[in-house]
Amino acid sequence: MSRPLTPLALTVLRMLCDGPMHPYEMQQRIRDHAYDQAVKITHGSLYHSVERLAAGGLIEPLETSREGRRPERTVYAVTSAGRDAAQFRLAELLVRPAEEFPLFGTALAFINLLPEGEVARLLRNRSIALEAALAAHRTAHDSLRKQGIERYKLIDQEWLISRVRSELDYVRGLVADLESGRLTFDDTEPRAICHPRPRPRRTDDEMGT
Repeated sequence: MSRPLTPLALTVLRMLCDGPMHPYEMQQRIRDHAYDQAVKITHGSLYHSVERLAAGGLIEPLETSREGRRPERTVYAVTSAGRDAAQFRLAELLVRPAEEFPLFGTALAFINLLPEGEVARLLRNRSIALEAALAAHRTAHDSLRKQGIERYKLIDQEWLISRVRSELDYVRGLVADLESGRLTFDDTEPRAICHPRPRPRRTDDEMGT
């Protein structure tokens, strides 16, 4: 495949590296291991990704079966090319920081389009949402640990919890600064005005007089 593996494609390859399975089993494993907290996954996108990987020779069908009136289910296995591609993409993602543009960063860049009081109110609401998200992520992580899931399989959740906690602390700090007046949207610093530097006057000697 010429294009870099998408996060979902990498997810599929990673699961198949543990053994052959059909997409329905993949969906179940995604839920059981909370992969959907690290990768955006929908039912249709999962099947589309499987089809693309098969067309690219990174996975291959092993068998197709049908149980009763259920649709046919095809079991897939990773190929050696797929395993190599997954390892290469994973190494690339680990070593090279990606240039990302979070929507919250966009909002902060243009924050002074709203009054300071309104921004403080909105950020207080955001902090409440972040507190709820942090509690939910912690609960999910602790539940999986109690089920015996090894820590190395949950490092992505640790990172997510750390990121949400960091954002929550930052938003709380912004609210405090806005409410105390330490942060305002006024241009209080004097702006430097650049004037053209005057040309030095030439002396009589320099003019040859």
